[in-house]
Amino acid sequence: MTPDTARALARYNRWMNDKLYASALLLTDEERKRDRGAFFGSIHNVLNHILLADRIWLGRIAGYVPEPGFVAEGIKSHSQLLAESFDELTQERRKTDDAIDRWVESLSAESLAGTVRILRKGESHEYPLWWVVTHLFNHQTHHRGQATTLLFQAGHDPGVTDLFVMLNDERLRAG
Repeated sequence: MTPDTARALARYNRWMNDKLYASALLLTDEERKRDRGAFFGSIHNVLNHILLADRIWLGRIAGYVPEPGFVAEGIKSHSQLLAESFDELTQERRKTDDAIDRWVESLSAESLAGTVRILRKGESHEYPLWWVVTHLFNHQTHHRGQATTLLFQAGHDPGVTDLFVMLNDERLRAG
């Protein structure tokens, strides 16, 4: 993992979130919240889970708390709702993507080679930072795949989801 890799993954994170939220916006609130038999039930709940996990991991790895309540304090479940309304969920997603972007800009080869101490279930664990950064982005991708499938099943194709395509498009735009 390099700082450039982390930055590319952060751009991919935002690109995909923008696509998924635009597709989800085409559904009614009832359709977004309909239990579709997925691990977190509904499209809304899957998107909420990604947001919740991103905030937990940002708090763990960056200590990044731009405003009170940003990091999901008091979380008792990985399915706990941070936002009931889709508008609020969208706003909170954008804030979190902004925070991820600012955080990855601060990364260096040295910081990625370091470790991070994480408290889990009352025990302190130390991990290489690059493992945790990789997990953050991999976790997002995993659950966005679920959201993409649910959206497609609901009649809305978010389009191409490949990191390779996004990177190639960036390269072509840069000339």
